[in-house]
Amino acid sequence: MNKQTLTFPENFWWGSAWSAEQAEGRGETGKAETVWERWYKQEPYRFYNRISSEITTDHIHRYKEDIQLMKATGHNSFRVSISWARMFPADGTGAVNQKAITFYRDLFTEMNAQGIKVFANLYHFDMPAKLQDQGGWESRDVVEAYVHFADTCFKEFGDLVYHWFTFNEPLGPILGSYLEDFHYPNIIDFKRGAQAAFFTVLAHAKAIAAHKKQQLQSKIGVILNLSPTFPRSQNPADIKAAEIADLFYTRSFLDPMVKGVFPKKLTGLLEEYGQLPEDITETDLALIKENTAQILGLNYYEPRRVKARLSAVNPDGPFLPEWFFEPHIMPGRKMNEYRGWEIYEKGIYDLCMDIKNNYGNIEAFISENGMGVADEERFMDEQGQVIDDYRITYIKDHLAYLWKAIDDGCNIKGYHLWTFIDCWSWINAYKNRYGLVSLDLATQKRTIKKSGEFYKQLSDSNGFEYDIDLLVSTDGSYLND
Repeated sequence: MNKQTLTFPENFWWGSAWSAEQAEGRGETGKAETVWERWYKQEPYRFYNRISSEITTDHIHRYKEDIQLMKATGHNSFRVSISWARMFPADGTGAVNQKAITFYRDLFTEMNAQGIKVFANLYHFDMPAKLQDQGGWESRDVVEAYVHFADTCFKEFGDLVYHWFTFNEPLGPILGSYLEDFHYPNIIDFKRGAQAAFFTVLAHAKAIAAHKKQQLQSKIGVILNLSPTFPRSQNPADIKAAEIADLFYTRSFLDPMVKGVFPKKLTGLLEEYGQLPEDITETDLALIKENTAQILGLNYYEPRRVKARLSAVNPDGPFLPEWFFEPHIMPGRKMNEYRGWEIYEKGIYDLCMDIKNNYGNIEAFISENGMGVADEERFMDEQGQVIDDYRITYIKDHLAYLWKAIDDGCNIKGYHLWTFIDCWSWINAYKNRYGLVSLDLATQKRTIKKSGEFYKQLSDSNGFEYDIDLLVSTDGSYLND
């Protein structure tokens, strides 16, 4: 073994992230119906064990206790999202909710008082349902409603927020709503999805413009879910398939939100197939060009592996990115079988190097990374603590490659785990647990897991000891060590 202490840069951001819809609970402040609440009412059977977002982690009532748990697990920063539906409880517009302002100001004030920097995200999948009725992200009126919401947040909380983010994983609602049927309103229509994607990028730019006008000390950026794309082989057909997949899933939002321009290869491909959005103006493009992210959050969970299609596309079927490639199941890959995701730690290094080499080495941080495991009660000791050594190993192996990326010049300022306390995961509810702190759903009791104790040591030491030889090759099964 070649043990070495891996030390991270001074003032590194150690923390975690979650969202309003997944953690707050509805509470008594007043809140518009979100698309998730409506979908649950319409199709509760689509949600694991029929668990809704009504209570979740009940953070709205327990935030002071939770902030103490943040301190106990080594947080010096934490990413929340601000609920659009709570801020504007009528329909996402109209009069702002003073009770919501009081809640968020109290929350952010307490976080700051306890030495925890507030990273505030403005949109995490939780569209007010009435605004979805007006077209959602396909509507210019909804874009303007979002910008009004964002500007209100800058004015009300700008003195308390360290960094702002316009969107978390903007690709997610496009895939789920328009291509893959996992997000309300479950439409299968690529061209409509492309219009919604374009207006999402426009909303991002307009929110950044509004932030600039406030002349705040904070920076504003975006959080993207990015996976390095690997071809099955060096065969030209596989390489082309990987390039197209990368355009759809990585460059589609990364380029316009960070560089201010859309990739020409992608727009050319969509034009060839008649899938370009129609409502685009030169003024829109100029706004996008002039208002780009100042900081970038990188959500990394798994790589993307693809190969050239082996079967013909049905020309009468709906247009989809998979017309140009299909997934490649790499022999011998290591899996988190609970989530169905490959575990490939070096991918976090590859991702950071891509940002360094192709995006001006923009200031960035890992905004999500984590391991969801089902039935963690199996790993509880007699005192009721989850002994999640598999999660500790997962974190260490990814952080080792992140350390290497920083050592090789990547401008990475922090690492946020998904997540802090086991939280509600959209249609999966509490099937898989991700937290540093376990949650008893019946009692709302919080108990720090072994990984939470490790995370405190990690943060206090600003590093950890690691067998550096594992950076060359990592293998083995976390859950059976």
